[in-house]
Amino acid sequence: MTALRRSFIALTILAGALGAQGTPRVGTVIIAHGGDSTWNAGVRSIAAEVRTGGPVEVSFLMGQGASSARFQDAVAKLEQAGATEIVIVPLLVSSHSGHYQQIRYLAGEDVTLGETMEHHLHMAGIERAKTRLPIRLTPALDNAPEMARVLADRALALVRSTGDAPGLRALLIVGHGPNSAEDYAAWMANLRPVADSVRAWTGFRDVRVELVRDDAPAPVRAEAVLRTREFIDIQHALTGRDVIVVPVLISRGSVSRDKLPRDIAGTKSVYDGATLLPHSAMARWVEARVGK
Repeated sequence: MTALRRSFIALTILAGALGAQGTPRVGTVIIAHGGDSTWNAGVRSIAAEVRTGGPVEVSFLMGQGASSARFQDAVAKLEQAGATEIVIVPLLVSSHSGHYQQIRYLAGEDVTLGETMEHHLHMAGIERAKTRLPIRLTPALDNAPEMARVLADRALALVRSTGDAPGLRALLIVGHGPNSAEDYAAWMANLRPVADSVRAWTGFRDVRVELVRDDAPAPVRAEAVLRTREFIDIQHALTGRDVIVVPVLISRGSVSRDKLPRDIAGTKSVYDGATLLPHSAMARWVEARVGK
């Protein structure tokens, strides 16, 4: 091998190494509300499916995993794994919530948290990450088509279990929802087109959406539950058949398992509590958010 060729090979290797070092490597933090071990397992299972070309970590704001999966620790792990930038993906139904505000704060945005939201972070020892890496925060699910796809799949599975065709039944999508009227309006503005997509994909005779506003003051929540039950009555009268009820909730927990069944108890409805997780479309949604 000539000296010229050896020099050319060496330069090629060096250029490749420099190129690899200069290529951005995105680290992803999937951050969710958090709950019991079953709830958290749903988030971790989806995180394991995500393929972004870079490392992925999970963080929780509340619940059993909050203190052991803190935001600042997740960022530190991504740095150690060679990330050159951080993307935060909030695994929340809506960007219009106190929890999204918490995440905005953690991302370094100029946000003043309310006393309750600040207290939740403090109790779990969660704080902003000490990093020089650039951080980008994405929106929550909001009106994501991937969420509509999961809801459609859940609804179709449930109606098939009854032996009926979707065109003979009505579907009610029920969510947790926010406290304030303004945030409620913002949630619904996103969820109505989601419901429209679900109807187009499934062929249900009637598709509606409502929120039980689970953390709102008792009279507000009671009215929201009453409206939900009235929707079921209206849809049952329309079709003459039990209404398919699907929750728009991130993962299985006390709301899907206990609260919603109590809320709709005694109505003409069919409900199995299947949530957005686990479903491969949710992993694809995370990838899409990171790629933007």
